[in-house]
Amino acid sequence: MGNLASLLETSAEKYPDRTAIVFGDSRFTYAQVNGAANQVANLLASRGVQPGDTVALSCPNLPYFTIIYYGILKAGATVVPLNVLLKPREVAYHLADSGAKAYFAFEGSAELPIGDAAWEGFQATDSCQEFFLIKLDSEAPAPLEPPEYYAPLVAEQPPTFDTVDTDDDDVAVILYTSGTTGQPKGAELRHRNMRDNALAGKDLFGADEDRPDTYLCVLPLFHSFGQTVIQNGAFAFGGTVVMLPRFEAEPALNLMLRESVTFFAGVPTMYWGLLGALDESFDVATLAKNLRVAAAGGSALPVDIHRQFKERFGVTILEGYGLSETSPVASFSPYGQEPRVGSIGVPIPGVEMKLINDDWSDVPDDPDAIGEIAIKGHNIMKGYHDRPEATDEAIRDGWFRSGDLGRKDEDGYYYIVDRSKDMIIRGGYNVYPRELEEVLMEHPAVSLVAVIGVPHESHGEEIKAVVVKNKDHDDVSEDDLVAWGKEQFASYKYPRVVEFRDELPMTSTGKILKRELS
Repeated sequence: MGNLASLLETSAEKYPDRTAIVFGDSRFTYAQVNGAANQVANLLASRGVQPGDTVALSCPNLPYFTIIYYGILKAGATVVPLNVLLKPREVAYHLADSGAKAYFAFEGSAELPIGDAAWEGFQATDSCQEFFLIKLDSEAPAPLEPPEYYAPLVAEQPPTFDTVDTDDDDVAVILYTSGTTGQPKGAELRHRNMRDNALAGKDLFGADEDRPDTYLCVLPLFHSFGQTVIQNGAFAFGGTVVMLPRFEAEPALNLMLRESVTFFAGVPTMYWGLLGALDESFDVATLAKNLRVAAAGGSALPVDIHRQFKERFGVTILEGYGLSETSPVASFSPYGQEPRVGSIGVPIPGVEMKLINDDWSDVPDDPDAIGEIAIKGHNIMKGYHDRPEATDEAIRDGWFRSGDLGRKDEDGYYYIVDRSKDMIIRGGYNVYPRELEEVLMEHPAVSLVAVIGVPHESHGEEIKAVVVKNKDHDDVSEDDLVAWGKEQFASYKYPRVVEFRDELPMTSTGKILKRELS
């Protein structure tokens, strides 16, 4: 069972003709996905990729993502999934930091030119040797000039491959997560971390390969939630993944109806969107009859969304909690029980949670006590890639400190009280101010900057930069800085709001008092 790719291989062996992936009018059986993943593994081996090497992947929710993901794993390499919104500068950073030897990227669209950003980032990274561009036009001839096209190359490869027998503790996936210390860090997740978290679906949701679920995949697969709970969770039990590249409520509802979706997972804004799109034209009764599980994470669900969803769909939304560093699921609301609204549930089987103080000492067992959530179990990462000091700060005696403040009621249910001090959650994406501040300080007009989150009706929080200007740059406006930031950062990251001030509030030691900014 060592290699995470065994989730695909076992299901392909047992259920070769079962539908593994649905995308538009295309349907792929487990045998087809397994064969295509073998071709990717052969391509990588032919280009000198060795077990233990890292291979990056930039791709939205398309069958290519899953095929290449498992192909990389079969070759014994480590997958580095990248956010498709990254700009060239950010791509180059991730490739260099992870030591990626090869890189697969989908071409994208005019609105989101993933392939262009990927190619530019690749060219700026000496350590990355191979680049494969995934184009929808699979008939396109191999170009005389780089980049190389994915389809003609894999078509030449045999659909059989002897999967590399990895160790349980080898790194399967590196998921990049920002921190309050600036640049994103790569969380190294072992094969057993990812595999055991996917197999937890049996206990958490009653997953059963004899009665497989059909999963709607709207959560980005490059994020840990979609990757583990949807993709790997489905493949662990011979389920079907119905892919939608970006969430839009009406198409999602139509797909749920057309494909008889039984399992939906999303962030709170997705549930809000589904409820808002329901009208008389939708056969809500059939949707509700099919839907077996609704799972949520990312941030707390409003009480009213819980109530409305239960009324319309007859299903209780199960809330959970986790981080990239925890593969990601750490706690979940127990299946079949009434939810405690606002709670992130209880630790999943094989996982422990507790509340700690800054010095790692335990918080007294009192329902009113607040402490930082610490997590221990089969889901905890190996560490941060090439960052031993950051790893030592985050993990002690097997316990990982989350940076999130919480409390625990008398029945052992956990509640998030506050996010890590500085983190901003914009539309379900984690944004860490320090990374933005460091780049904004490179602008000649910026003398000092503090990035904060401000309340926003639809995104939860919006990103705001409070700036003290250099005196000789009076001609630079707030709009100029917004436009500059848009060029530097992925679209979910850049500050939409810039405010100029003469000074920033500070402590006696010179630390900016962000709580006094708004």
